[in-house]
Amino acid sequence: MPPEAGAAAHFRALESLYRHAPVNGLFESRLEIVEEGYARIAFEVSEAHFHAAGAAHGTLYFKMMDDAAFYACNSLATDRFLLTTAFNLLFTKPLRPGPATAEGRWASGRRRVFVGEARIIDAAGEEAGRGTGTFMRSHIALSGLPGYRP
Repeated sequence: MPPEAGAAAHFRALESLYRHAPVNGLFESRLEIVEEGYARIAFEVSEAHFHAAGAAHGTLYFKMMDDAAFYACNSLATDRFLLTTAFNLLFTKPLRPGPATAEGRWASGRRRVFVGEARIIDAAGEEAGRGTGTFMRSHIALSGLPGYRP
């Protein structure tokens, strides 16, 4: 089978980049870039992510939604790594132990600044959080990053 080309190769390389980022060793998660402008992260919520009142801390919400929106947007930029410049969160439901999914979608922008949206869906299929982020094209070439393997 020939190696993937074009957009599909870029998507697989971004998934590899996610797997190789040291911070992702702290989370049981898997990124899938489904199509241009849409990324999904399947992850496990565990008690290790809890705050003192027994539900997932906001850092988990931020991490997963930021990454989902970021990768949805970076799926449109094949040359440069994007950087998060802002992210707004809305917490709608506490996350309990079990599987969850962060879905990210590109909303607008393609030149210098991208806008992405994300939401977290819990194991019951209910939304637990939603967010919007802005991501700016950096001077960092994707091709020079360890883990980015088209």
